[in-house]
Amino acid sequence: MDSSAGTGQKAALSDYLAAERTLLAWIRTGLALMGFGFVVARFGLFLQQLQFAQRVSPAQPYGLSLWFGTALIAAGVAVNLFSGWHHLRLVRFLDLGLATRPHNTTLAIATALFLAMVGVGMAIYLISFRDSAHSQSRMNEESTMTTTTSNGILSKRSNYSVDETLERLKRTLQAKGVAIFAIVDHSGEAEKVGLKMPPTKLVIFGNPKAGTPLMLASSSIAIDLPLKILISEDREGKVWVSYNSGAYLQERHGLPKELLQNIAVVENLANAAAE
Repeated sequence: MDSSAGTGQKAALSDYLAAERTLLAWIRTGLALMGFGFVVARFGLFLQQLQFAQRVSPAQPYGLSLWFGTALIAAGVAVNLFSGWHHLRLVRFLDLGLATRPHNTTLAIATALFLAMVGVGMAIYLISFRDSAHSQSRMNEESTMTTTTSNGILSKRSNYSVDETLERLKRTLQAKGVAIFAIVDHSGEAEKVGLKMPPTKLVIFGNPKAGTPLMLASSSIAIDLPLKILISEDREGKVWVSYNSGAYLQERHGLPKELLQNIAVVENLANAAAE
């Protein structure tokens, strides 16, 4: 029997180079996993900083992004270690001139399955984050209205600029036959004296047919009449339409419930201007 039956021909240089190229490819894969994992891990911190910059309290902790990132980094380290061990084993086979053993695809398949699971998990996480962000946005707007309700002022977010909202309100008032007594341009007056403030305009309007019965029922309501709507822009560039709550004015001046409709119309006017 030939003693060389258990061994093959000595490996060629091309075999070593091919093995080295495979090792380098896996090293690049491991480095990519670690780099991507670092980005994912920092994603939660980025979201927190973004919300802090917008003066919004975080809707939820972002610990999942840290876990996803850590898992990717650990996977990258494991890929590099395993590929290094696999390369050394393959070179030993080549040095001994042993017959080539069946190609092992375990590492490739395991990496692909792991990335697929991480991808699905991140997709679910991002979808849940989007939904929570929308919910938080609505809660922030509602909280803004809630905090102002205690002093009788309601605020509604406008979809238009201050000037556009003002024009929409003027058209609505004119269409309903409501007189505009004055438009006070607070920001314009501030500019005249060398001061700056975001666009802020107050519209004073009313109808004697609706206001007179209110003042006959309670003369103190004259302090809050004619009705007013404030259109202003905040520091973040958002435009708000603010007005006195009808229920608050009723309680403040002890108005009878049957006259509430005479002042409750301001809410419909604000909605028409903002939406």
